[in-house]
Amino acid sequence: MRERARDPAIRTAVVGASLGAPGGALPSAPASPMTDEAAHGADALDEIDRQRAHEYTLLAVVLGRAPTRDVLDVLSGLQGDASPLGMAHIALAEAASQADPAALQREYFDLFVGVGRGELLPYGSYYQAGFLHDRPLARVRDDLVRLGIERVERLPEPEDHVAILCETMAGLVDGRFGTPPGEDRVFFERHLKPWAGRFFADLAVSPSARFYRSVAELGGLFVEVEAQAFAMDG
Repeated sequence: MRERARDPAIRTAVVGASLGAPGGALPSAPASPMTDEAAHGADALDEIDRQRAHEYTLLAVVLGRAPTRDVLDVLSGLQGDASPLGMAHIALAEAASQADPAALQREYFDLFVGVGRGELLPYGSYYQAGFLHDRPLARVRDDLVRLGIERVERLPEPEDHVAILCETMAGLVDGRFGTPPGEDRVFFERHLKPWAGRFFADLAVSPSARFYRSVAELGGLFVEVEAQAFAMDG
């Protein structure tokens, strides 16, 4: 993701780098995302949101294209605790440490691209309406316009691709888009909650998924945690 100025008074966020840049970009991983007991008191919200944004960025990078060796090296350094989400990070780190980038290219192709189509279609429109480029995509685009977020030029995928939605959530959570508080909840409720859990469940049992089984486990758990947290907030 990046931000660009259209004139001195207007800044427009840009989304889609997770699919448009070779290998993606993944920041250094916190020791235990979402489970850091040091986050408490007045600093808790900032720390939790930092970890949430990292989680969404991680998912955007690995779902946007096959991880490069550099990305795998970062992922292999993930740590976790005994919680389900912490264990999912440990499993992903182990899978990354054993993964071969060339084999991952083939796995990603078989899962999400294929000859004609891959085993899975990672689009909100398909999961919610049964067709690509349907009303769910139009709703995503309407919200991106409302939020002042544009797609990266020459982006090969529509904006309801799961990687782009995760990348958008990362920017809404960490404030880089400059949107009002609470927009992350609105975007999640509208564009990820209705279908992302089913997508990750399908990915977990997809015949070609090996490395991506660990991604599916982490993604499914994280989406569930997000949904439960927003529900508790009322």
